[in-house]
Amino acid sequence: MDSRETVRVDHGGLTGVGLPSSLRGLLRVMRDAEVARSRAEAVQVRAVARFAALSEDARGVAAEVALTLATTEHRAQRMVAHAQALTSRLPETLAALDTGVVDSYKASKIVDATNPLSDEHATAVDAAMVGRLDGRNPSSIRRAAVRQVVAVDPDGHAERARKRRLERSVQLVHQDDAMSTLIADLPADTATAVYARVDRIAKTLRGGGETRTLEQLRADVFAELCLGHRTAETRTEVFVHVAATTLAGVDDHPAELPGHGPVPAWLARHLATNSGSVLRKVVTGTVRDLGRTRYRPPAALAEWVKVRDRECRMPGCHRPSHVSDIDHTDDWARGGSTSADNLTGLCRRHHRLKDLPGWHFATDDAGALHIRTPTGQHHHRRPEPLHPAPPF
Repeated sequence: MDSRETVRVDHGGLTGVGLPSSLRGLLRVMRDAEVARSRAEAVQVRAVARFAALSEDARGVAAEVALTLATTEHRAQRMVAHAQALTSRLPETLAALDTGVVDSYKASKIVDATNPLSDEHATAVDAAMVGRLDGRNPSSIRRAAVRQVVAVDPDGHAERARKRRLERSVQLVHQDDAMSTLIADLPADTATAVYARVDRIAKTLRGGGETRTLEQLRADVFAELCLGHRTAETRTEVFVHVAATTLAGVDDHPAELPGHGPVPAWLARHLATNSGSVLRKVVTGTVRDLGRTRYRPPAALAEWVKVRDRECRMPGCHRPSHVSDIDHTDDWARGGSTSADNLTGLCRRHHRLKDLPGWHFATDDAGALHIRTPTGQHHHRRPEPLHPAPPF
């Protein structure tokens, strides 16, 4: 390897003598730079927390930090709270920041998720997240942390969900260039149903000379529905994965709203009894291996795969499986079988990515999806269990 392929890391900073010439070398530079940045952020976190601890007047801490870093006092306040949480309640997350496994933004997802918890519960979540951070994007880390919050504090999670529903609101934020943003804070089930209806109508309008993009169609359909210029032509379904014992009130295991994450048992029972829901059960005796006898999986097998995966299996993607494709991991054309072990839920975008040159997808006996990129990078994802074991 010549000098152009060399990137040295010295005292947490990059001191490379030049950018590498290969694609894999450039990816290494990106990764090393990210690690160096994360380590520097860990130094800053400790300094901010120490400064706040030593300051005689807590009221002026954020103001002085804001002046020193040329940022707003609001952001400085968040930085101080973030630093204090990491150094006092989340030692494992801080250690991951030290080693470059996460950056400060990813760490903030754990800080935010554990904010409502007691110190004891927050530390339990922090310990449970060890080994769950590497290779995950911020959204996936937040969702994993929320799962652990539900595990350690199920009653608190259920009560917070009740209170948050009371805070629903709509806001209008004016932007530049004659545009505005409409923000609706809604219960997750309601928001999911609204988006599903808008999305389904928008998709029916594509083709036939339609020049608008799907995003533009969604925006126009949403506006037309709100203004009464369009009636809802389609029936909307909200998919919730919940155990029969939970529906019966035997236990209070959290349910799963695909694309969102855990929801409390009381909400699952509410949806089942008050929203005209159609309950579907997954039959455990479903035939899961049809070999080479047919290409398309029967409805029962497709349903089983969708329930197993719940979301697109691409790492970092949380598109619900019921609006995703059921794909043969080992291509049918190359001898792949129609079986549960060889069927994977992928959203349309990542289904198409799989078919691009150099991309290779495979599953193992444990159900994990393994992905090899054109540059030889390896990534994997395993479906989250519906009811993870408590972290202690």
